[in-house]
Amino acid sequence: MQYRKDKISGNELSALGLGCMRFPRDKAETERMVLAAIDGGVNFYDTAYLYPGSEKTLGTILAKHGRRGDVYIATKLPCALCKSADDFGKYLDEQLRRLQTDYIDYYFMHNLTSFAQWEGLRKIGIEQWLADKKRAGTLRQVGFSYHGTSEDFLKILSSYHWEFCMIQYNYYGENYQAGKKGLKAAAEKGIPVIIMEPLLGGKLATGLPERAVKMFAKAEPALTPADWGLWWLWNQNEVTVVLSGMSAMGQLEDNLRSADSFRPLTGNELAVYADVVELLKKSYKIPCTNCNYCLPCPVGINIPACIEAYNASYVQGLKTGATLYYTSIAALSKENGSPHRCNQCGKCEKACPQFIPIRKELKKAARRFEPLPVRLVVSLVRRILTR
Repeated sequence: MQYRKDKISGNELSALGLGCMRFPRDKAETERMVLAAIDGGVNFYDTAYLYPGSEKTLGTILAKHGRRGDVYIATKLPCALCKSADDFGKYLDEQLRRLQTDYIDYYFMHNLTSFAQWEGLRKIGIEQWLADKKRAGTLRQVGFSYHGTSEDFLKILSSYHWEFCMIQYNYYGENYQAGKKGLKAAAEKGIPVIIMEPLLGGKLATGLPERAVKMFAKAEPALTPADWGLWWLWNQNEVTVVLSGMSAMGQLEDNLRSADSFRPLTGNELAVYADVVELLKKSYKIPCTNCNYCLPCPVGINIPACIEAYNASYVQGLKTGATLYYTSIAALSKENGSPHRCNQCGKCEKACPQFIPIRKELKKAARRFEPLPVRLVVSLVRRILTR
């Protein structure tokens, strides 16, 4: 494993971090993965109050095997749920219980989307509360995760003595949200930068158009598409930790190999990214990362799956996309999750960190996969099967 120094704390952090939002459903498999990651040199583990079961699972594994001292735990205050200063302590106390620890190494203000949101937290006393918890040793480092404009990112960055930050950043979204401008600004202040969505929810690993895969293979056959995504980030000195939301042992093994073998990219290799990005811009229609923040949908629509199918229909062909779509919406069941059931409540859009106009995009998916003649046939078959 390669390590990069957190210049503020002096901690040596693994270049690869384990994102704990997408743990396997199998608890035994999760336990094996976490222990294998630790043995493989990964020492940064990112979870959150809002990730269902994640904090408790991580805490249980670390306590059971006595590995708490081998890792840095990063978790997040659910800022959107905090209405008063009392809420800060309420959520932190629960997190400490779940994680079976008496301190947090890296504590995020979760999902800041604007300077106004940060100002709202300041008004109800977040700065004094953080100072008290740091003085007590309960919180070691304080930072924030961000989904918003680069302008507001810079305002937030300059408004507090942050000790780290997290941004969404990958070669396809180099200037998206905080982007390279935010990365550079944080690095200039000596603030460690943690990267989320390095592979765009897996799309840059397993969802590339065949032509893009061939472009990469021609430049360096030994590298996988996932390697190309991770190496682009590690090639930048401003990047401290790259989080990967691994959900299977095979993914962990591949990413450990990638981190172990990383070397600086050549000029010819760097030039390939521009061609791939240009191709992707023509392929991916909706920039969804499958974070699932839009779920659960009040009427049962599997929003990320519908969007994934829509994108796949352009990248991998209409047949592949349609197969994914009809499978994901359980088209022949009585309680199917077709976008046609959308009641326009807008709950999904309020939760989307990518600011995707989800209601509009779902209509596009419905038009593409369920034109009226097809919809009528599916409806008829459904009625026959569900009598």
